[in-house]
Amino acid sequence: MCALLCAALALPAAALASSGGGGLTPGGSPLTTSTGTSTTATGTTGTTTTGATAQSGNVTVSTAGNGITLQTNASGILGRTLTFSGTAPQQLAGSTIEIQRSGHQTNWTWANTVSATVASDGTFRAVWQANHIGRFAIRAVVTGASQAHAADATPPLTTTVYRPSRATEYGPGFYGKKTACGQRLRRGTIGLANRTLRCGESVAIYYQGRTLVVPVIDRGPYANGADWDLTVATGKALGIEGTAQIAAVSLPTPPTR
Repeated sequence: MCALLCAALALPAAALASSGGGGLTPGGSPLTTSTGTSTTATGTTGTTTTGATAQSGNVTVSTAGNGITLQTNASGILGRTLTFSGTAPQQLAGSTIEIQRSGHQTNWTWANTVSATVASDGTFRAVWQANHIGRFAIRAVVTGASQAHAADATPPLTTTVYRPSRATEYGPGFYGKKTACGQRLRRGTIGLANRTLRCGESVAIYYQGRTLVVPVIDRGPYANGADWDLTVATGKALGIEGTAQIAAVSLPTPPTR
């Protein structure tokens, strides 16, 4: 998985975009850090301040509970395969394991994603051709067992499926001015411009095995056929100079219930 992702997203850099991020409107304050959600080795989630430090996206995340284990990669790419594997009690051999996801795309409800059959040694494996983007909670549920095990499920883990896209950089010539979202653009500002996403919405970026979650702070880009305009500080944190093929996905927050 790592080789596929890294090879596909390792494109040479080009010149800085000349379009800039977008219009300039009053209000707001400098935005120099970002907040993202990380998945631990046991599958729980928590809030971490990443600042301008990218994290490794090519790591395995796992979870365990009710006698079942589940693991997968923390990052996936739209249209490519994402493998889920794990173990279940041997007495569940022949039972069906449903890998379910929950996120913005599923309206925050659990939806079946791919299924597997528990082998005689208790192992299972399923491959999903990722056809949706988003940050998903993932769990494994036993569905083909006796009534005693029908509700068995793992605690959720988190994986993110990104869409391949094109990004440029901007900053020089705009420093000291206010963005369309009202932030004062500085050399160290972490963020990006997008034409449609709401100001402040978090976006996860994947580039050559590194990930960074940053906010939308501006409008654009309007040139070079790009989908995103990264601040220079954001590009530097990811190892990008100029124009690059990245993968990205917005991270809407779940509604309060």
